[in-house]
Amino acid sequence: MACYLSLNVGCSANSQKSTTKVKQFNSLINTQQPLYTKIIYLCSSTLSSKDISYIHSLFTQIHDPDINSYNTLMRCLLSSKCKENALLAGLMYVEMMCKGLDLDKYTYPLVLKACVQLRELRYGRFVHAHVIKNGYALDLYVVNNLMRLYCVCGCVGSVRKVFDRTPVRDLVSWTILIQGYVDNGYMKEGVDLFFEMIDDGLRADERMMVVVISACAKLGDLRLGRELHEYVRSRKLNFDVFLWNALVDMYLKCGERDVALDVFREMPMRNVISWNTLISGLAQRREFKQALSAFNEMQDQGVKPDENTLVAVLNCCSNLGALEVGKWVHTYIDRNRIRVAGFVGNALVDMYAKCGSMDDALRVFRNMSTKDVFSYTSVIVGLATHGKARMALNFFYKMLEIGIQPNEVTFVGVLTACSHGGLVEEGDKLFADMWRVHKLKPRIEHYGCMVDLLGRAGLINEAMEFVENMPIEPDASIWGSILAACSIQGKVELAQHVTEKLVDIESEKDGTYILMSNTYASVSKWRDALEVRKVMKRQKIKKVPGCSSIELDGVVSEFRRCDKAHPRSKDIYAMVDQLTLHLTGTEALSDGSESCMI
Repeated sequence: MACYLSLNVGCSANSQKSTTKVKQFNSLINTQQPLYTKIIYLCSSTLSSKDISYIHSLFTQIHDPDINSYNTLMRCLLSSKCKENALLAGLMYVEMMCKGLDLDKYTYPLVLKACVQLRELRYGRFVHAHVIKNGYALDLYVVNNLMRLYCVCGCVGSVRKVFDRTPVRDLVSWTILIQGYVDNGYMKEGVDLFFEMIDDGLRADERMMVVVISACAKLGDLRLGRELHEYVRSRKLNFDVFLWNALVDMYLKCGERDVALDVFREMPMRNVISWNTLISGLAQRREFKQALSAFNEMQDQGVKPDENTLVAVLNCCSNLGALEVGKWVHTYIDRNRIRVAGFVGNALVDMYAKCGSMDDALRVFRNMSTKDVFSYTSVIVGLATHGKARMALNFFYKMLEIGIQPNEVTFVGVLTACSHGGLVEEGDKLFADMWRVHKLKPRIEHYGCMVDLLGRAGLINEAMEFVENMPIEPDASIWGSILAACSIQGKVELAQHVTEKLVDIESEKDGTYILMSNTYASVSKWRDALEVRKVMKRQKIKKVPGCSSIELDGVVSEFRRCDKAHPRSKDIYAMVDQLTLHLTGTEALSDGSESCMI
């Protein structure tokens, strides 16, 4: 037999089941049916068992298999989803051609499916040529599988060419075409094709609507999303869990949180993906407390979180500083023996770092089974934020030593470390190495880090020279760094010049005026400082109140100036009044008005 018959198949056989099947096979041999018919029957009957090894062993006993036998075995191999079996199916195609067998319309879709599983574009084009040569280029089933191959390989142009050259198309053809555009980033074109299909008189099904609604979510087009939602309702399509999930995701990404929550509550059945969609969507809207509330509700309903859930929750903890909740998630991960690597490990490191527990962040990092650029970047950024500049740089150099290439975010962390550590020369060298050594083009954030580095070091003139020589237009954050340095150093004239620049960029923001006022105050120019405040008042620019938060017993509470929304605000203000009395000796007002002046 050919060489491919000696290859091992990806899925191993169970010995007890194999013995039973051999008996079935022997009993069939005793009948009067042709041997190849019996083989096909056995292959078909065992397809659901996934016992590919046994089926393959039966096939090796056929001395002269026909095209139907090959097709049946290929179908069984491909059902296993094993790459080794997909490769074996591809080798069988070559074997059939070498034997001169007449391949039929059932063979080519199977071979193309093998190419899809292997992401083998070059081999797929070879099969495409044979499809045309042997007259199957107009067979709808073959064409759809050709389109699917080009779709998964990212060849949108080829998908469209095959589609356009096909005189007969069905809903599957349109779905593959639209999904090809959407999956490769052409959202608007995919949606336009959907309406073109509707104009042709075809009716979309649930699968297609999931694809189109997902495209709408990425576009952030609420009007279109509502139109698609109405289409589903008016055509009375089956609202399966995938369609519900797509609608929740679309409304969240289009800014309609309340509608998304209404849709979520309407769902008759939710899976873990439903909860992940809600939690991640709320987190992306920076509604982290609401996302954690959804996570708590998910637990109350007995839905077991997966790795995606945990990553989303850890992200919320990072942004809220909810260390206790983050520790609970870590305990859950350990208790359920979830591998601390990849996204989960990186999210844990990031959470501990942002919650101020660098020792725990480093402990998780050191225990991770595998580390990538994101793992190192999380540690470097965390250490830089906590002022441990030299330690952050040591991790950076260690990363380079073991062959992990940094990315743009890594350099933001490295340059921030240099800025907080006052390492001007090292920061200048690392900034130059971004492009010179690592071929990473500096972005506006990196230029901002350099300006901040020079400003913090008191080198304001050098910082201005750096800004003037930048190859890209400085934004408000860069001018803001210069203005902050001017405020610290008392550089009034330069601060006035920078303020003019900032006002031109963002005249409605309060930060520029506050910094300018502080600059005047730093050199005791109180009249000028007061005049800046009057300008703010005339232009109706209000200072955005600061917000502080604290976590207690796993609950995160936020506070703003004169904020009385907290359920225990009276107790809190009473305590502040007592502290004020002890610190200043001033009798505070019981209604909290004196506290608001703090």
